[in-house]
Amino acid sequence: MIDIVEIIVSAGAGGNGCVSFRREKNIPKGGPDGGDGGRGGSVFLTASAQEATLRAFRHTREFRAESGAAGQGRNKFGKAGDDRIIEVPLGTVVWKIRPGKKEEKFGELLEEGQQIRVARGGKGGRGNATYATPTQQVPYIAERGEPGEETRYKLELKLLADVGIIGKPNAGKSTLLAAATKALPKIAPYPFTTLEPMLGVVNVGWTTFVLAEIPGLIKGAHEGAGLGHEFLRHATRTRLLIHLVDGAAEDIAEAVREINEELREYGAGLQNKPQILVVNKVDMPEVDAKRKEIRKALRPFAAEVFFISAAAQVGVKQLMEVAAQKAAEVRAAELERAKEEKPGEEAVIIEAEPWRPKVHKEGEVFVVDDPRAVRLVLGSDLRHWAGRVQAKVHLDRLGVSRALEELGVDLGDKVRFGDQELEW
Repeated sequence: MIDIVEIIVSAGAGGNGCVSFRREKNIPKGGPDGGDGGRGGSVFLTASAQEATLRAFRHTREFRAESGAAGQGRNKFGKAGDDRIIEVPLGTVVWKIRPGKKEEKFGELLEEGQQIRVARGGKGGRGNATYATPTQQVPYIAERGEPGEETRYKLELKLLADVGIIGKPNAGKSTLLAAATKALPKIAPYPFTTLEPMLGVVNVGWTTFVLAEIPGLIKGAHEGAGLGHEFLRHATRTRLLIHLVDGAAEDIAEAVREINEELREYGAGLQNKPQILVVNKVDMPEVDAKRKEIRKALRPFAAEVFFISAAAQVGVKQLMEVAAQKAAEVRAAELERAKEEKPGEEAVIIEAEPWRPKVHKEGEVFVVDDPRAVRLVLGSDLRHWAGRVQAKVHLDRLGVSRALEELGVDLGDKVRFGDQELEW
């Protein structure tokens, strides 16, 4: 099962603004009519119940949205780029990956149709018609479109289930899942039959809940032994655990203690989840005869004990009724706790620091890092003297000229804007 993948998402760049002037017969003094560029498409993750795993990302890990089209003359705006929609399973946790930094939780997709934007499309550049003013009637300046965001994410799937079945291999977890739901897990008389978590829906009267089998738990599972380390994460989303134990085991108490120790070592709140202890295989005479002895051995765990036979359908219905009730109680307690813990909103006054354009010097070249200034210079027609003058006026307004002068720029020095180097 593929339940952790890394992907790279790239939003579309905005289209460039256009420098254009109206040229028509009998209209000798047509004004500027360069249109704006279209915005770039964004990338979204969408939760879909049609997806059960992250297997679709096995061969495709890079996703790109469409870029916006450039503006044109006659005030034609560029077409916006199409967004890219990526469908992921319910229960997907999205982590943002930044070089040299700890992974940051970006969001969770828990409900059908829920969306998260993971890369924003770049804004389209303004055309020269936007820059026309009574004092600047022939603008030769425009903007390049903004680049789209490019980010790396880790997608982690945690199955959404109300109740999880845990226990040692061959305890009968798959048999119980098949007996309580319409799921069809693989069942065989050897360990590690189930190689990935399985889900099923349990119907109890008018109530339904999702039951999950968490496979592969053995001693050392929290450190990667068996399959437990891969799948314990799926148990973190459950509200209640059915701890299934093989009634024919030599030391039932030790089997329970071993699994609980793995839950504690793994952490993530698993050790605090309520449990129902369930002894399986009571259809075997030797197990049925030891009920009192088994109850006494399990008394230290302070959990309700049920005796069932998943294979013979003995006690399964009653167990599911209790599980449904307890899961509902836990859910109600969670909602109540969320209301109590929700902090009151307080007004926070943040004093903004005065904005200053970013400039620095590399050897003999002055470099301007301010995105607005770079987009303006790269999108303008600087072949015309008027265009250079207009660009300089706007650089003055942005504070770029002053920042460069404070850094020591002089006439004739080289100043780099993006990939273009100009003489100051």
